[in-house]
Amino acid sequence: MAKLYFKYGAMGSSKSANALITKFNYEERGMRVWLVKPSVDDRDGAEVIQSRIGLRATATVIKPEDSIVSLLNAQEPIDVIIADECQFFTPAQIDELRAMVDFRNIPVLCFGLRTDFMTNLFPGSKRLFEVADSITEIKTICSCGSKAIVNARMDENGKALTHGEQVLLGGNDRYIAMCHKCWAKAIKNNKTIK
Repeated sequence: MAKLYFKYGAMGSSKSANALITKFNYEERGMRVWLVKPSVDDRDGAEVIQSRIGLRATATVIKPEDSIVSLLNAQEPIDVIIADECQFFTPAQIDELRAMVDFRNIPVLCFGLRTDFMTNLFPGSKRLFEVADSITEIKTICSCGSKAIVNARMDENGKALTHGEQVLLGGNDRYIAMCHKCWAKAIKNNKTIK
């Protein structure tokens, strides 16, 4: 029986690497994978999913106004859907992924962030927490050794930011995964994040 999976973690927890390894595992068993990503994530190229450890694959780009169901209908038959950066999908698109599970019996594995740099849920992630059959945290650590849960956004001087747009693409140059305690201290003391 197909399920909707949400595998989330802080920045640098190997979410994209896990998505690409999962794709490889399905394909190695002769299954057809439809790899998708939201259009807002164009850091590595519009149609590219790339992990920090160098794994990469081509994906179908989903725009906010796109119907995932319509795009799926234009595909060859598939066995599984793997979605990266799913926090950027709209709640309606998450509902469409849910419908793929319920009415087409297609497993859907979503990988993404839980919260933004101010610890607020992304709309796509919020909807996944509401409707996913399975929710798994992909863990990473803060520099202090504690579990990282915050995606701290840094300014050009390495100070933690507490305002700005929810979506601002970046990697290690702009974000660092931290435990809540270290993040709160960095903000309170206006310290440079290491």
